[in-house]
Amino acid sequence: MSATVDFYPSRISAPAGFIPRKDPVVYSDVRPARTCPLTESEIGFYQENGYLCFESLFPEAEVAEYQKELLRLRDSEEVKRGRDVILEPQSNEIRSIFAVHRHNPVFRRLAGDGRIVGRVSYLLGSPVYMHQSRINYKPGIHGKEFFWHSDFETWHMEDGMPRMRAISCSISLSENNEFNGPLMLIPGSHRHFLACVGETPENHYEQSLRKQEYGVPDAESLKWLVDQGGIISSKGPAGSVTFFECNMMHGSNSNISPWPRSNVFFVYNSVENVLVKPFCGLAPRPEHIASRDFEVLKSL
Repeated sequence: MSATVDFYPSRISAPAGFIPRKDPVVYSDVRPARTCPLTESEIGFYQENGYLCFESLFPEAEVAEYQKELLRLRDSEEVKRGRDVILEPQSNEIRSIFAVHRHNPVFRRLAGDGRIVGRVSYLLGSPVYMHQSRINYKPGIHGKEFFWHSDFETWHMEDGMPRMRAISCSISLSENNEFNGPLMLIPGSHRHFLACVGETPENHYEQSLRKQEYGVPDAESLKWLVDQGGIISSKGPAGSVTFFECNMMHGSNSNISPWPRSNVFFVYNSVENVLVKPFCGLAPRPEHIASRDFEVLKSL
């Protein structure tokens, strides 16, 4: 099948609607080999629900190094002026720093960690490359929400990712609890692609990374997904890791607690699923947001 065929059309005039998933969820053999970093029950859970959570996958000593670098970047005025930095919509605080696996040796090492790469490579059934990396800061009191969305819908329409063969990995660098705006997921939503309404504006990423308004679910479709699968929040101490399928509907509330919430976010795409021209018909998003360097990421 040609990679240029649009199997998941979106950003349509009306109405919004669901398209059945045309791709596998787990690309490797369902029965894992002895050396597989996942158990058979974990693979089955991921297949059914679209996510896996591992509490304290990284020990405190390792997490401390990442936290130190996280704070150094946050407090750097030079970093804040960078093109790959997104600020909060109504303040001068950093919301996200992109392409950290390229420019920062500490997070480059983390991106290639075998505890992560081994798991995603198995689920995707191939070597992987880094589609996107970023640090997400959500400061206490003023940290804004991320509205519900499927990452694949955006990556498909604005980056040209042809098929659902990518996994997001969120690594907690602070405690994520029910009060500070943790990642929320709708289990099972990865099995339904939602075609959204609205034509993509030029340079949409300049606004969507601060507040997304296109490629988001309508209220009726969102309610249907929640009625089917409910909502879970990904909570745990620093060093916990959540893997979730690229078409998973997810979001997070604003943080009005006094406790900041900071995560490192890596997106691993199969080398057999490289980007083509964006399906929205516009120019691709910048390289620091959606990489077109398809070099295999080697596990460290």
